[in-house]
Amino acid sequence: MNEQTNAVEKRKRVFSAVKPTGNPTLGNYLGAMKYWGRMSDEYDCLYAVADLHAITVAIDPKDLRENSKRLFALLIAVGIDPERNVLFMQSHVKAHAELCWLLNNYTMFGEASRMTQFKDKSKKAPENINVGLFDYPVLMAADILLYQADIVPVGDDQMQHVELCRTIATRFNNRYSPTFTVPEGKVPTFGSRIYSLSDPTAKMGKSEGNADGNVFILDPPEVIMRKFKRAVTDCDTCVHACEDKPGITNLLTIYAAINDITLERAEREFAACDYATFKTRVGEAAVEVLRPVREKYEALRRDDKGLMEIMRVGAEKAERLAARTLEKVYKKIGFVRL
Repeated sequence: MNEQTNAVEKRKRVFSAVKPTGNPTLGNYLGAMKYWGRMSDEYDCLYAVADLHAITVAIDPKDLRENSKRLFALLIAVGIDPERNVLFMQSHVKAHAELCWLLNNYTMFGEASRMTQFKDKSKKAPENINVGLFDYPVLMAADILLYQADIVPVGDDQMQHVELCRTIATRFNNRYSPTFTVPEGKVPTFGSRIYSLSDPTAKMGKSEGNADGNVFILDPPEVIMRKFKRAVTDCDTCVHACEDKPGITNLLTIYAAINDITLERAEREFAACDYATFKTRVGEAAVEVLRPVREKYEALRRDDKGLMEIMRVGAEKAERLAARTLEKVYKKIGFVRL
């Protein structure tokens, strides 16, 4: 019994947060989301809807509420079981904002100013260079360090933020005593990189801007089929994956990822197919893989009270974990505690 208990306690902890901006796509699902629920077989997992991060850009209050509820329900629908994982809304746990302020004082201005995302977003929206945008990586560090996460799955564009988090944690630990687990950022390798159907050289993104190129998880079946039938291919007739055929390669990658098969096997399945038949069959596969996700999502959204109860329970679990870390930090810094 003790050996079993120790084995459970030694499981590494994973933390991941997703901003409720944009509309998750088939690319997001096949690239990462479909695997998140399975991670609890190996790790203790915490997932958050990062709504505090969402307000660094102008967003309508109605859109923020809707996007947050939509993403929360969608995370459950893609397989994150709230019974096996800690799933919560970031703003429901006040410790995130509190620890962010404390960590600001252990983050050097030069370190924060070197963050590439801040520079890029500042150039794109010079009229909205706010302090929150500048402080975004410190809030991200607070998100991670509150839960003593060992592993943080992130994309390439977020790895610099994880490195800053490690720097902050190490600086605090060295100044006082070991307080924070120094996390490791990992770029997931299990998913497939999916590209736009209308521009197979560009990533399939969450933006609504490219309506035909982006297949959204919650698109109705007829919309999904229309998008696949309009997918860019080439002037050849051979269904084959190669650098010279990015459209066909992308469609084959989508089909292989949906069916958990190799690209080579997907090629063999369509060796005798014309492009129209090929695109139809890939579209049908996409419809079917997303159908149970969409149905579960719709059921969750029909029961708003039930969804809010899941949020409440998740927030309570996260709050208990976060409070332990936050109290240690307050004491070590020297604040008078009641």
